[in-house]
Amino acid sequence: MDDDVQEEPGLNRVVVFIVVAISLLMTTVDTTIVATALDTLQKELHATVNWIGWVMTAYSFGFVLMLPLSAKLGDIYGSRRIFIGSISLFTMASLGCGFTHQIESLIVLRVVQAIGAAGITPSVTAIIVDHFGSARDRAVSLFGSIFPIGVMIGPIFGGLIVTYWSWPWIFFVNVPLGLLVILMSFIFIPKDTFTKQARSKMDITGLIWMGLGILSAMFAVAYLGEEETSIGSPFFLLLLLLSSICFGCFIRHINRVSKPFIAPLFVYGKGFGQVNFLNLLYTGMTQGVIALVPLYAANLYGLNAMDASVLLISQGIASVFLSTLVTLLLRRTGYRPPLYVGSVLVILGTILLAFDPVFSITPYYWMMGATFLIGCGMGTISPPARNAGLQLAPKESATIAALRSLCIQLGAIISIAIATAIIASSSHPGETQSYIYLGVAVFFALMIPVIRGVPEHKGSW
Repeated sequence: MDDDVQEEPGLNRVVVFIVVAISLLMTTVDTTIVATALDTLQKELHATVNWIGWVMTAYSFGFVLMLPLSAKLGDIYGSRRIFIGSISLFTMASLGCGFTHQIESLIVLRVVQAIGAAGITPSVTAIIVDHFGSARDRAVSLFGSIFPIGVMIGPIFGGLIVTYWSWPWIFFVNVPLGLLVILMSFIFIPKDTFTKQARSKMDITGLIWMGLGILSAMFAVAYLGEEETSIGSPFFLLLLLLSSICFGCFIRHINRVSKPFIAPLFVYGKGFGQVNFLNLLYTGMTQGVIALVPLYAANLYGLNAMDASVLLISQGIASVFLSTLVTLLLRRTGYRPPLYVGSVLVILGTILLAFDPVFSITPYYWMMGATFLIGCGMGTISPPARNAGLQLAPKESATIAALRSLCIQLGAIISIAIATAIIASSSHPGETQSYIYLGVAVFFALMIPVIRGVPEHKGSW
């Protein structure tokens, strides 16, 4: 960060950044640590692949549902209040997840957990933008290296816990971290300052339409994965129709009301639409690809949780390194060059996942190389994808950050829900998943021209 930036009286930027970094780390660790336990959860909770997929997608759904609302709540009540409240809810829900032993209650608690996690990203972004001055672009970019660190740490704990302990502890590990963040937040994060004019009516109607659209689509995909169902099943078509109607009502609603919870400009306006789609595609869907790698490794090659965890660690290491490097170079390169390079690396890594090892390379090292390439791609994409949206409307940083996270979670929901539905209906899940990865790689390649629509920018903003 720039040394010439004057700090607010009593503000220690390093300590504040550490506090918000730990909170972001918690939510990321929670995603990857659960991914390593999918095979164990399926066996110990006696659940189908479809239901295990919901452990991941329910978390994403809770995130999507609450993200726009949390950004608005931050504007009304202050980012510090929402941040501390979100961390508290996330910590309590994590405790509940560890104590439950039924797949249905676990899924419900995962939604609650995500509602708490959803308030973290927009609130910490607003805290950084409000208090870090001209260093805010670099501080925000460094968020991109925090997420892959979580991707790297999560599998380590996940593999160790599942192999040598019991799966509830993959949730219990959040509790001490959460309590530490709450205490440090009260001490070090500056108190909120806002005016009464900031308080406004919440757009609950728009949120309900969006939530119903997403939930009905998720049920449609999950239903398609059950036995003796097909794409022509009346109930599947009914759910699909319901989802389309709800999304149509959502778009109509945000264009008709004076203060929607997401302004249409931020959803599909010039520049914003391309950035949102990019985040959904190359970050969100790629996260879904990575999340299912441990299940893939177990089904196709018989790798255990510890082996699968190292695959995610290699991806995390690559992502941390490239994200940090691109952050340092971003003011010179602009946004588009690293986006092109990163997307190609993600495509190459996904293709390697789809094919069997060659040149006498063991499946373990072959998959490690594939996940490493995907990590390089994700790390390269993260800083420009994060800054491209914020740079368009810095004063709406909390909303833009929430929308970015929303798009990422939607991408994860799409990829995980569709993949698990297809795998559930297959008699050879490992081979089926390899074809899924090949299809994803082809789709990613066809979408590269989207990058041309991302607004270019060099320097600070």
